[in-house]
Amino acid sequence: MQTVTAVAHRGDPYRFPENTIDSLRSALDQGADAVEIDVRLTRDGVPVLLHDESLKRLWAHDRPVRALSAREVREVTGGRVPTLEDALAATDGSRVMIDLPGPARPRAVRRIVDVVHACGARDRAYYCAGAETMLAVRAADPSAEIALTWTTLAPPRAGLLDAVRPRWLNYRFGLISRDLAARVRRDGYLLSAWTPDTSRSLRRLLDLGVDSITTNRVDLLCALRRRPAPAP
Repeated sequence: MQTVTAVAHRGDPYRFPENTIDSLRSALDQGADAVEIDVRLTRDGVPVLLHDESLKRLWAHDRPVRALSAREVREVTGGRVPTLEDALAATDGSRVMIDLPGPARPRAVRRIVDVVHACGARDRAYYCAGAETMLAVRAADPSAEIALTWTTLAPPRAGLLDAVRPRWLNYRFGLISRDLAARVRRDGYLLSAWTPDTSRSLRRLLDLGVDSITTNRVDLLCALRRRPAPAP
């Protein structure tokens, strides 16, 4: 049986709008081991769940979230964009992968980490993004669990790895090969993949033995990992 960690990308976006409470709960109901969420700050420093810089794509409101207060975000989205505090409460007891999109802003990162700690979610939350942002997370919380997102086949520099101290290396799924998987394991890291959504790509990653898969089709991943392994 596969032991891969099934991570629901922004919840269950095929059934509910991404990064909403309904989407997160649906993903956990489908069998997800963890949910991945995107977090940005409002103008008044409240962490909310949103991947894009603006509310246009999902909520038809073309203003950057950083230009709106938390109250204004609630008003223009009908309360559908949750705060990080809301999301942590709704996923109580489950793992949460916190993606920090956009440029690294140490003060914003520290605010997000502080909210995680204040909500008592330190032990079940982990963080993913590129190197600069993960360096900011490491500075804000020396014990944070980190999945360093990497987008090239060239391995991260040893000095960067020493500074970030990730537990996971988080690769776009198309980059992952048997050789890359072997190298990541040899170097002592866990291997995470994002975001395959087809049966074929999910099966390939399962066959490669990756440790975690972040997908928009967590129901499909959970079904595939329940299948018995093929006979040798």
